[in-house]
Amino acid sequence: MKILGSLVLGFISLFYSPTNPILTQIKHDGELRVAINNGITTYYERPDGQKAGFEYEFTKYFAAELGVKLHIVQTNNYTNALNKVMDNTVHFAAGIVVTKDRQAKVRFTSHYQSITQQLIYRNGVRKPPTNLKSFNYGHKLKIISEHHQIEALRALQQKHPQLNWQEYSDINSNELAKKVWDKEIKYAIFDSNTFMRLRLFYPDLKIGFTFPNQQYLAWAFPYSNDNSLYLAAIQFINKSKKNGILTQLIEKYYGYTNNVKKFSYLHIRNFLKHVKVRLPLYQEYFKLMAQQYNLDWRLLAAIGYQESKWNPKAVSGTGVKGIMMLTKKTANEVGVKDRTDPFESIQGGTRYFVALKQRIAKKITEPKDHVWFTLASYNIGIGHVQDARKITAQLGDNPNSWRDVKKHLPKLTQPKWYKKTKYGYARGHESIEFVENIRMFYDILMMNVV
Repeated sequence: MKILGSLVLGFISLFYSPTNPILTQIKHDGELRVAINNGITTYYERPDGQKAGFEYEFTKYFAAELGVKLHIVQTNNYTNALNKVMDNTVHFAAGIVVTKDRQAKVRFTSHYQSITQQLIYRNGVRKPPTNLKSFNYGHKLKIISEHHQIEALRALQQKHPQLNWQEYSDINSNELAKKVWDKEIKYAIFDSNTFMRLRLFYPDLKIGFTFPNQQYLAWAFPYSNDNSLYLAAIQFINKSKKNGILTQLIEKYYGYTNNVKKFSYLHIRNFLKHVKVRLPLYQEYFKLMAQQYNLDWRLLAAIGYQESKWNPKAVSGTGVKGIMMLTKKTANEVGVKDRTDPFESIQGGTRYFVALKQRIAKKITEPKDHVWFTLASYNIGIGHVQDARKITAQLGDNPNSWRDVKKHLPKLTQPKWYKKTKYGYARGHESIEFVENIRMFYDILMMNVV
């Protein structure tokens, strides 16, 4: 794929105009207009008013590279987004699945993410077919009228004529997921990246099977004799693959989601229930401490849930207590007299988290990675985390990247490795689960709780 990207880049360079009229105009105007479909993987507004989404952040990096402001033009479907590209309402559209039909209308950059189509059903209803061969005419699928899915299904239908579906033109992915959750429909198709995040809010939805062909996400530009912005976008995407920006964004939005399958969906369902029942009892305490230390209260709440399920009377077999599950030693260090007092526990847990955060290496510049390393230290101790970072560096990976270090944390249980470390044995795999669970709870709170 890298070779293909280089060939495309070289071919474009032959026609590249040194005057850069579109690029010059954008820099003069100070604004880059991008069409992005509103959705959980692309662009959305959090309850606190902050904008988020993988495509939003990726295009924001590009706008910063150009030295201009990003202006998002929201769309409610991909056809609308592509129409805005073709009529030059926007400079390009982000997060578009590449298809042959679409390539005839717009030109795509090199891709930056691959996805598949997945058949989804609700746990407890009649099991769906497990592959295309077991599909029959009674297994009618429900899909959103998105052209990339239809084009893929039509291609598969050539070999599997029993494959059939019904299109919805007036709902989004979240609404389709809710229909499956409410048992209004049995089977639906989702893009894999979309379902990866939707399942956090609909924990009883499961994957029946994954369709065989991969599809690719790219930016869509209008056909034009002026290649200046198009070339700049390709250069930026290629650069993002090398300098880690793309890896960081994928880790931020999808890095923890594979961990969801490692525990019962009942765990997520209980969390959603406790958000309504238990969190309101302690939410103001989390907010007060977060304000004092310039933190996000949702992060502190997520730590509290992972530690105790927001139960102030929680006690572990090793003697840690309270909402933030502090040891007696840690409680003394942070001035907590009664570990079972909800406010004291949250206050002490916050102080301990902040103290650890200040000790994390300044070389870890990615803000979220800095938080994930702090959480790992909260769980197994900063010394063990430093040992894991050293092992990571020895093996040629980046010791300042959580994505890399978490691959090597489990080695702290292996004599071959922990005997060579300063702090010895540690249950590194449990630390990974601790961090990834908190990331998941935090993400759910970020999208649902003001």
